[in-house]
Amino acid sequence: MSTLIVNGVRHMVEIDPSTPLLYALRNQLELNGAKFGCGMGQCGACTVLLDDQPVFGCITPVSACEGRHVRTIEGLGNAEHPGKLQASFIKHQAAQCGYCIAGMVMRAQALLEQNSHPSEAQIRAHMEPNLCRCGTHMRIIAAIKEVAQGGEK
Repeated sequence: MSTLIVNGVRHMVEIDPSTPLLYALRNQLELNGAKFGCGMGQCGACTVLLDDQPVFGCITPVSACEGRHVRTIEGLGNAEHPGKLQASFIKHQAAQCGYCIAGMVMRAQALLEQNSHPSEAQIRAHMEPNLCRCGTHMRIIAAIKEVAQGGEK
């Protein structure tokens, strides 16, 4: 039995502690925002925040999350009331297929919480581990820049 604190809610899950966090989120807690992409921590589709730091859920074992705070895209807002970053991604049409977007938003959220006014170079460097196969990187950067220039999180 493992205890996961996800989006501020404590969950008891019966799962092998070596199981990747992504599987616990998707299969046990039915939080499907984070996606399975490569399974090797190379694409970022599974990015979530662990104690406010972006991690790849596909390679982070549940045991590493015990007693720590996990945040997923579901914790930032929803379709009716998106968070500021989510709203900016929508406004800039940053998603084409949408598969990478939850991971992109979570990585960007971590950046903006650490540095509310990053430069474009800082945004690009921070976002580098996450890939968009559709090539909407320019729209993603524009969405992040808009929130950063407004100083909103």
